[in-house]
Amino acid sequence: MEEEARILLGVMTGRDGEGPGAGQLQSGSGSGAVIPAGHVSTNGAISWRHGALAGKTILLVITGGIASYKALDLIRRLRERGAVTKVIMTRGASQFITPLSASALSGEQTYIELFDRISEHDVGHIRLARECDLVIVAPATADFMARMAQGRADDLASAVLLATRKPVLLAPAMNPAMWDNPATRRNIATLTDDGKHLVGPGRGEMAESGESGVGRMAEPLEIVATA
Repeated sequence: MEEEARILLGVMTGRDGEGPGAGQLQSGSGSGAVIPAGHVSTNGAISWRHGALAGKTILLVITGGIASYKALDLIRRLRERGAVTKVIMTRGASQFITPLSASALSGEQTYIELFDRISEHDVGHIRLARECDLVIVAPATADFMARMAQGRADDLASAVLLATRKPVLLAPAMNPAMWDNPATRRNIATLTDDGKHLVGPGRGEMAESGESGVGRMAEPLEIVATA
């Protein structure tokens, strides 16, 4: 809640709080190779990423991890650049940040439930999948990426990812041991083979006391630069 308040206050006072990024983007090839910051991994660049974000519609999927709070700053960065930003939160994400905070920053409804009587009267998950220019998943947890790799569609976020034909940018965030796990590497390889793009994770300190390594979510400015 303190981090949510800091970001919301930053918007109201005009302070951007910009700082150095995590510094590196991680290849999704399964080899653990690191590529220079400012590049996007695998399958070439996102088709329109060299253009301005102004006028684009970004669908931001926030999954449940300690890095979820960074997604609030990402919403702000996207809107600063003129992008319409719509937000889907998983139930796990709502344990870390509130839908109200996401809506306040995006100026749009925040979507959570697949079987919502209001948004699903016109098959809302298909509409969300179609009416965007880019889908960003930030943070992308190990569990969510595993479900994506399997083609699961048992909640709103995964159903939209399965239905969309738009470019997808993943910003992984997890413990280094989870990132290095062979199962995660296989899932990353599947997703990149399917045409998904990755930014990060970076190297740094983890939420766990005294632990560091590769697994930190890319900073919002890095994600915006990649998009």
